[in-house]
Amino acid sequence: MADTNKQFADVMKMCRDLFEKKLHDYGAAWRIMRPQSLTDQIYIKANRIRSLQTKGNSMIDEDEASEFIGIVNYSIIGLIQLEHGAAEKEDMDASMALAEYDKQVKRVYELMVRKNHDYDEAWRMMRIGSYTDLILMKVFRTKQIEELHGATLVSEGIDANYMDMLNYSVFALIKLKLEKA
Repeated sequence: MADTNKQFADVMKMCRDLFEKKLHDYGAAWRIMRPQSLTDQIYIKANRIRSLQTKGNSMIDEDEASEFIGIVNYSIIGLIQLEHGAAEKEDMDASMALAEYDKQVKRVYELMVRKNHDYDEAWRMMRIGSYTDLILMKVFRTKQIEELHGATLVSEGIDANYMDMLNYSVFALIKLKLEKA
């Protein structure tokens, strides 16, 4: 498990570094986005990954890893938006946004540790394409929950789906990094 903890931390550092750079360039303009829009952004990223996996080539210079990083960061933004609601204008400075980012990473990490314990790191035996399919399934589940305005009968909420999409993306990034090594 120690290896997974370090790998998770390394991937999240890479994602956070990009988030921080974009925060510098754009500010927290994402604060105006509603969760439904973030779900759609995650769909775009996951669909592109699946397209790359199916076609085997790309016409733009962004690989699967870039898209998985996008899913991680959009999922965290989604969790922040679920907690704070969409704003009418940018209402967080960089330090506030990064503190919120770190708070959500801690929540997702704790979930990953619990699930990893119960599932005995089964994710290590999965293929990257399976993570993509699971993320797409979670996107469609999330869209259905959004259509129901969160009124589910037995299912987890939108936040649980964002956390799962984030963790599947982290696992994919770990495996992509291991394949390059």
